[in-house]
Amino acid sequence: MGFLELMLLAVGLSMDALAVSICKGLAMDRVTLGRMVLVGLWFGGFQGLMPLLGWLLGSRFSLYITAIDHWIAFVLLGLIGANMVRESREHDDESVSDSFRFMTMLPLAVATSIDALAVGVTFAFLQVDIVPSVSFIGAITLVLSCIRVKVGHVCVSK
Repeated sequence: MGFLELMLLAVGLSMDALAVSICKGLAMDRVTLGRMVLVGLWFGGFQGLMPLLGWLLGSRFSLYITAIDHWIAFVLLGLIGANMVRESREHDDESVSDSFRFMTMLPLAVATSIDALAVGVTFAFLQVDIVPSVSFIGAITLVLSCIRVKVGHVCVSK
């Protein structure tokens, strides 16, 4: 996998953290560098960790999964799509929290990095050099999340 492909993948994976980072910025009364970095570390850390876990699972079970991998991808993507349709039909009011507690940030970080887990499984089949790849994905998400917190805060303060 070349640099351009990895860059596009890293930016694409960080897109789900985009909305959450911007919302965190919108909810904050005051944005500090420490808060920006904290959000970046949560999202960047999990965006780097999840492909590593996916790669470990994929490389461990690749012999058993290869014959049905397309069906696994179909079912997972179908479930994600069905969940998105279900959520779009709900009319609940959503709230934005500026909390940085562990029990607030952990579900957000995991939810925004589930797709990175699937990418990690794919990495196992493509024989990707995993450590530089996941480090790059995590670093790109960290930087972009920091910037997005500030962008969200600037949008609300105008």
